[in-house]
Amino acid sequence: MCEPFISNHLFNYIKKQAGALEQALRTNADPKVVESVRYSAATRITELFPDAAAQQLQKLEAIFKLQSADDIAKQLKALEPDRTVFPPITAKQIQKLFPKNKKLKLPDLETIDFRHVTYLSWVDIATNKLYIVYPAGGEFVGVEGKFTPTNKKSFCFVCNRYEELALFTAVTKKRPAHTSPDYYKAVGNYLCMNGQECNKNITDTAPLERFIDSVIG
Repeated sequence: MCEPFISNHLFNYIKKQAGALEQALRTNADPKVVESVRYSAATRITELFPDAAAQQLQKLEAIFKLQSADDIAKQLKALEPDRTVFPPITAKQIQKLFPKNKKLKLPDLETIDFRHVTYLSWVDIATNKLYIVYPAGGEFVGVEGKFTPTNKKSFCFVCNRYEELALFTAVTKKRPAHTSPDYYKAVGNYLCMNGQECNKNITDTAPLERFIDSVIG
């Protein structure tokens, strides 16, 4: 039996590539177009898993050998047991990430399906603050900042999907040399209002990691 090997954002990427093939098959595209989409998708997916075992690669490649859009959807569902989970985290661990916040409002960890989580986030409506917890370099990091709904749609910097956005602004801990003790700089970006939907769409962690690095240093 294969060990789980597909993280949430990579599963989303697989689903996106499989969706392109499904669309080509459902619209009865030219066979040459279908094969081009099939080859491109399969190549991109296998490149994402350079260390995958032969059995794992077979599971991934099987999706892009199918001839029916319905069969592709079924095969994607069959990959669910191969999804890895967000590293286990407790309420106490989360509280330690935000030591200055003595009245930290925590998410209900019991209700979260951690197979579908790349980053953990929640909003404290009372304070208009957004909290993000992300596993980086073998340990958790936490970022908090002001959460301001924009009441407009555009592209989220995390998942790059066209969604309802909020402006997330955090104070960076990075300080240039020889700055005064009062120095501070705010770092902001637009992300999905709904963190759960964002986690369903994210296919690349690099933008989020760059933002976190710009804040925590």
